[in-house]
Amino acid sequence: MNLADPAVITDPFTTYGRAREQGPVARLSGPGFGPVWVLTRHAEARAMLTDPRFALGAGTFQPLDVPEHCRPYMRTMQEMEGEPHARLRRLTAPAFAARRALAFRPRIDRVVARLLDALPAHEPVDLITAFAQPLPMEVICELAGVPEADRPSWHEYGSNVVRGSGEGFATAVPGIIDGARDLVAHPDSELLRHLTEDAGLTGQETVALVWQLVLAGQTPANFLANAVDALITYPDQLDVLRAEPHQWPNAVDELMRWCGSQLLTIPRRATQDVELYGVTVREGEQVTVSIAAANRDPRVFPEPDRLDVRRAAGGHLGFAYGPHFCLGASFARVQIEVALTALFDRFRTLRTLEARRAPDPGTWRLATLQVSG
Repeated sequence: MNLADPAVITDPFTTYGRAREQGPVARLSGPGFGPVWVLTRHAEARAMLTDPRFALGAGTFQPLDVPEHCRPYMRTMQEMEGEPHARLRRLTAPAFAARRALAFRPRIDRVVARLLDALPAHEPVDLITAFAQPLPMEVICELAGVPEADRPSWHEYGSNVVRGSGEGFATAVPGIIDGARDLVAHPDSELLRHLTEDAGLTGQETVALVWQLVLAGQTPANFLANAVDALITYPDQLDVLRAEPHQWPNAVDELMRWCGSQLLTIPRRATQDVELYGVTVREGEQVTVSIAAANRDPRVFPEPDRLDVRRAAGGHLGFAYGPHFCLGASFARVQIEVALTALFDRFRTLRTLEARRAPDPGTWRLATLQVSG
């Protein structure tokens, strides 16, 4: 498969699904990088993600224009393996436990309500720019204790960081890093106090974690837009949730399985030659997982192409799997549930005027979601 193929871009679920039925391993290529082995079936994907013979890269790509003093803070747990990763994971996991996410829910409620209050009641609005994109960064600011006066800058920095390069990136990195250093030096949030005082992280480690939150914590924006579009497109599923609101937590996982925005996991490299389901992966070659294929594997999910908010959707790979399972998964789940329930409660007749997808082979995301309600 070639990531530049229009079929991969316009309908990755079908394209990766065909590869899955041909076998558990496929070969993937694309502009700017060499061929990558891709696992397409659920069981085989989970096995690779926990196999120590496949390791993440040695470090983060850091553009040349990143100030030197920022570089020590830019290597996060996501790039670590072995004991260094296990230690940080062990120290930080309690701060992101499900019970803490539930306790934090009232603050997410207030953020969501404030954003919804700003939406026009009977006029078209792009839900991505007005709601889906600002929400995750505002939640990050709440978690880290960013003062209200500084939040517009953090939103701007976050948008530039997500782009990964280009105009604004060079100032965004020190903006976030220096801001995080100030926050950690004088913590005004339960999260930062817990990490520095209870968990015992160093200042550098805590700043790196804030940087990681900015990098990964904005990804719910794409998923939120996908989920809204899906529920508008399938009103029978929205009707179920309105009649059975206790299904909402389950529905978030089902939506993540069915229309999650991340199509591939971060590639691993083989640390030795490995025989992998009939192919030889040479030392140094890259291996990834097609989340889009694994999450619709009929061996695990009956009628996998059908959206069913009553489905017991546990086991999907939308938050990855194994040692690098998403640290903030519980907070992401609560954030998406609060956003969806509040949005569809507030706007009972929400309809899509335009839903245009971005030509992004790595992410299933909308460039525009014009709605009216």
